[in-house]
Amino acid sequence: MKARAVIFTGNSISHEDARKILRANYQPPVRRFQLEKFVQQGYRVIGIIDGIFFDRAAVGHREILSALDAGVKVVGGASMGALRASELDTHGMIGAGRVYEWYRDGVIESDDEVAVSTNPDTFEPISVPLVNIRETLKAAFISGFVSEEEYKGLLKLAIDTYYPDRSYLGLVKEGAKKGLIPEEKKKAILDFCTGSQVDIKREDAILVLKTVKKLIEEA
Repeated sequence: MKARAVIFTGNSISHEDARKILRANYQPPVRRFQLEKFVQQGYRVIGIIDGIFFDRAAVGHREILSALDAGVKVVGGASMGALRASELDTHGMIGAGRVYEWYRDGVIESDDEVAVSTNPDTFEPISVPLVNIRETLKAAFISGFVSEEEYKGLLKLAIDTYYPDRSYLGLVKEGAKKGLIPEEKKKAILDFCTGSQVDIKREDAILVLKTVKKLIEEA
């Protein structure tokens, strides 16, 4: 009998899109004191992608360690999962994706790198995570849409912006207002960012799902 898996997501990838990759029990972003229930129900693989950050208690280290001690495989990546995996990989939690690697290696440190404001009914993000902005601005620089100075200025502006207020439209408008980019480049930069966004959180979420799928097949 195949191992049962539960996946906590909704911001980085929708449940509908995730089901196209893996058949599992999909739950909203994880919060404190949820894991034990699923361990007791017999789930042998837990995938943590998204989780509650600031308005309610985040999933705790002890409850993940308790699941690991019970023999449950716990995979994390993309968002809250990446953060917890970087902290608990030495205890057996499995990390997947670049965001996990960045946290693990100290490239990024703040929780707000992956935090987004969401629609409470659909979990869909209504702001842009900083990790996505980082990679998208880097792609804009490599493609020649912005200079190195403009790239660094816009990135610093994004870092200094409160996470629920981060958007590409707001970034280019404020960037032009502050003189970080010329007014005449606003539309071209915005079109690039919205049309060619590097959605690193979604890419990593897919890696989590594929990792969980492999664990199920090997069980």
